[in-house]
Amino acid sequence: MSIDYNQRPTVTYQELLDTDSHEVPKVLRWFSPMPPSEADVPVERYTSAEFHKLEVDKMWMKAWQMACREEDIPEPGDHLSYDIVGRSILVARTESGEINAFHNVCPHRGRKLKESRGRDTELRCAFHGFAWELGGCLKQVPCQWDFPRLESAEWALTDVRVGTWGGFVFINMDPDCEPLEDFLGDLDSHFDRWPLEDRYKEAHVAKVMNCNWKIAQEAFMEAFHVVATHPQLLPSLGDAISQYDVFGNFSRAISPNGVPSPHVTWEPSQQDIFDAMSDRNLDEEPKAVVPDGETARHLAAESARESLRPAIGDRADELCDAELTESIYYTVFPNFHPWAAYNRIVYRFRPYGNDHRRSIMECMFLSPFVGERPPAAPIHWLTDDDDWTVATELGMLGRVFNQDVYNVPEVQAGLKAMVKPGVTFADYQETKPRHFHAILDEWIAR
Repeated sequence: MSIDYNQRPTVTYQELLDTDSHEVPKVLRWFSPMPPSEADVPVERYTSAEFHKLEVDKMWMKAWQMACREEDIPEPGDHLSYDIVGRSILVARTESGEINAFHNVCPHRGRKLKESRGRDTELRCAFHGFAWELGGCLKQVPCQWDFPRLESAEWALTDVRVGTWGGFVFINMDPDCEPLEDFLGDLDSHFDRWPLEDRYKEAHVAKVMNCNWKIAQEAFMEAFHVVATHPQLLPSLGDAISQYDVFGNFSRAISPNGVPSPHVTWEPSQQDIFDAMSDRNLDEEPKAVVPDGETARHLAAESARESLRPAIGDRADELCDAELTESIYYTVFPNFHPWAAYNRIVYRFRPYGNDHRRSIMECMFLSPFVGERPPAAPIHWLTDDDDWTVATELGMLGRVFNQDVYNVPEVQAGLKAMVKPGVTFADYQETKPRHFHAILDEWIAR
């Protein structure tokens, strides 16, 4: 099938789902889901401590944000802390199985109640021994005679709003916030075919990055950067023919795999395309040989289908090639990035401590399973000296991440020295970061 990359794409993603799986789709629809913006994003959004404080007050303290997976705290008494911009939120499962969240601080002298993940029958402060039930009610006060004015009801732990979606636990520190369901809108319908609550956390890797959290996040929100950052992927990735959409508080990108980039000036063979898709090194044998008359895209889809079959059974036959090969990646404001279909990837980005110049990047793999849910993988923290290939559980992504994160500290340094007052996003290919900043504008203006 010949592809004219000079014409605007006209094939929608739904049409890809409805296409016979043996056909190679042309390209995805190109339309502008957001009106072009004449305004640049001010550099201060990435470099200014004053803007960071605005973000803390107006957004982090009021927006819904993913704290953990439900299987991170599977049993009564399990708890962990989610730390963000100097605040710590304790997420705990009660005896009844309910998930609660509290500000992770003892009301007596302010010690952090729990500094690490664990399982307890109560929440007891290690400093003086004040204790609370898992539901937050005050349980015990040492030398209670010395606190004659203490009212138990007033000393309950300060709770935080909690909601769940797709097996994730979300928290919100604003007691007057809208329900999580309203905030997410129709996100649930987008994942009807691939419910994330039916997965388990197979891997979880985190690393501190020397850049503002938005710089790190925006590096993973579009395919525009592939031509310069990931040139080895170009024979197999339609970077510049990706589709971008916005839906309320979330956005989506769909990048076709198994088709060459329009930037490729030569005609790759189907074997070239498959080798690029499978991250083959030049000194390695091919992971598979594409038979005559076969396409790399269909071969990759069939391989993915068969690898999924032990976990999802005949459901694998209901998945078309597009679902098995496309990169379908969402951004839920402000910092949650689940991938659709069975790609497994979930990203989360946040400030490191309360420092606007450093951030935490996390990557999780969510995988289907058979029988009893496997235990959730603990966080594998990479050190400053580790590169992403140290996390062998991420497979080929480690090398790809190394290319991505090579840029981000240089962006931070460049923005600090930049004379031009703003960052200019492309009208279409950078739709997702533009959409993010449009929502951030609304939160800051509240």
